[in-house]
Amino acid sequence: MTAVESSLNGWSAVRVLVVGDVMLDRYWFGEVSRISPEAPVPVVLVGRSEERPGGAANVARGVVALGAQCHLLSVTGQDEAGERLRELLEQSGVKTSLHRDPGVATTVKLRVIGRQQQLLRIDFETQPGHEVLLSQLSEFSSLLKDMDLVILSDYGKGGLKHIESMIRQCRDAGKPVLVDPKGDDYRRYRGATMITPNRTEFRQVAGSWQSDTELAGKAEKLRQALELDAILVTRSEEGMTLYRQGEVSHEPAQAKEVFDVSGAGDTVIATLGTALGAGFPIREAMRLANRAAGIVVGKLGTAVVTREELLRADSNTQET
Repeated sequence: MTAVESSLNGWSAVRVLVVGDVMLDRYWFGEVSRISPEAPVPVVLVGRSEERPGGAANVARGVVALGAQCHLLSVTGQDEAGERLRELLEQSGVKTSLHRDPGVATTVKLRVIGRQQQLLRIDFETQPGHEVLLSQLSEFSSLLKDMDLVILSDYGKGGLKHIESMIRQCRDAGKPVLVDPKGDDYRRYRGATMITPNRTEFRQVAGSWQSDTELAGKAEKLRQALELDAILVTRSEEGMTLYRQGEVSHEPAQAKEVFDVSGAGDTVIATLGTALGAGFPIREAMRLANRAAGIVVGKLGTAVVTREELLRADSNTQET
C-alpha cells in the first residue's frame, strides 16, 4: 500500500460541511435524425432520462464519493424537484438539511443531449426568501462545531446571502473555509481560507493579463485585499495555479480527453477540501484535486470522482 493510498483510506473520518446553491440536473437523451419543419432546429426523439444533484449538491456528492462524511445545508422549493433532489442525495450517502421555501421553485437545469452533444439547456430558478435563509444561518452555527472544514459553493442563486457571517464564524472557530466564487464582487468572500475561481471568473474580477507574471501579480493583489490565505485559479487546458504569500505553485492539466467540463469546479473544491480536512499539505491537496479534475472532464454531465478512481489515476501517473 502506497503512502497516498494509506492516507486516502483515512478520509472516512473527515467531516465536511457544504453550504450553497443546490440544483437538480435533468438530462434527456435522444436520437437526432431530422430537422423540424417548423423551424431550423433538430428534432430529438428522447429515449431515456437521468437526474443528478447539481451545484453545491454535486460538491457534497463528490466529498462522499471520495470516502469522507458530508453534511449539506441549503434551500430548495417545496416541490417535486426539491424532494427528488433530497432522495438522490440520501441515496448517495449525503446527510442533508434542505430548508424548504414554499415561495420558490427548486433550481432545475434541463439539458437535451443528442449524439453525445448538448443541444439545449433550459433553466428554472427563483431566489429564496429572507426568513428561510436566516433559519439556514442558525443551523449553520450549530453544525459548524462538529466539522473539520467548510465549503461554500456559490452559484449566484441567492442561497448564500449571509456568506460574510458564515466566513466570520468559520474563522472564529478556527475552521478552514473554501469558497467557489461567483460574480464580479469578491468582497463578500473576505477572510476565507481560499477561493477557487476558474480562469474566466478570475478575469471578470481582476482583469485580463498578458503573462503568468502579470497573472501572479493580480492574484497576489486580490489575495491581500481579501485577506485570504490562498487563491487557486483553475485554468482549463493550462492546469491550475495556487497563489500564496511569496509562493506560486502550478499543476499542468491531466486530462487525456475532455468530454464535458460541467461540474469540474465542483470536483476540484470537493477533492481539495476533503484532502485539506484530512490534514494533507496544501500542495499535495492541489495535486490530487488536479488529478480528479482530469478524470471528471472525461465523463458526461455532472459527475463525481470516486476514491478508487483517484487512487488508480494517481498510481498510474506516478508509475509513468
